[in-house]
Amino acid sequence: MLTHTHYESVLIITPILSDEQAKQTVKEYEDYMIQKDGQIVYQEHWGLKKLAYPIKKKQSGCYHLFEFLFYPNLISSLELKLRQDERILRFLTVKLNKYGIEYAKTRRNKIKK
Repeated sequence: MLTHTHYESVLIITPILSDEQAKQTVKEYEDYMIQKDGQIVYQEHWGLKKLAYPIKKKQSGCYHLFEFLFYPNLISSLELKLRQDERILRFLTVKLNKYGIEYAKTRRNKIKK
C-alpha cells in the first residue's frame, strides 16, 4: 500500500496571462492534485517577480508555491503535465524530508502571524 509523500513545488507562470488567468492555471493544478487523491497542505501566491535571467524571452514571471501530499508514483505524471503546459515557464518539485517539513511549518506559522 502506497502512502502519501510530502512535496513542495514552485511554479513560474508566464507573465502574459492576466491575474485571473494565472489564478485559473493554479486552480487547474490544484484540482488535478486533488483528483489524483493528493492533498494540498498549503499554497501561497508570491505574485509577479523579475527573473534573474530571461526564460522564453520573458523578464518576469508569476510565482506560486504548493505544499502537498502526493503518491510518489504520480509525481512524474504531474511533472509531465507541467512540462507540456506552455503557461508554465519553469517549475521545481522537491520531496521534503523531516527537516524540510519542519521548516515549512515554521514558515507557514510566521506568515500567519
